[in-house]
Amino acid sequence: MKKEELAGRLAKQAGVSPAEAADQLDHVVSQIIANLKKGASAQLPGLGKFTPGPRWEFEFDPKGGKAPGRRSKR
Repeated sequence: MKKEELAGRLAKQAGVSPAEAADQLDHVVSQIIANLKKGASAQLPGLGKFTPGPRWEFEFDPKGGKAPGRRSKR
């Protein structure tokens, strides 16, 4: 799903404009990245948890715990 599609769905559910939803989405992503840069995890309730790793790697666990082997490079 692309950002435009996600923002459109969020806008409909929240009753706001697509531009406002896109701004809120940008803010959430920025906060996740800021937490990871500080070495802190970022929990997404109902979705999972981002955990910092070395050199801009992060681990995402959809169950909210630690799941080895699920790494993405940014």
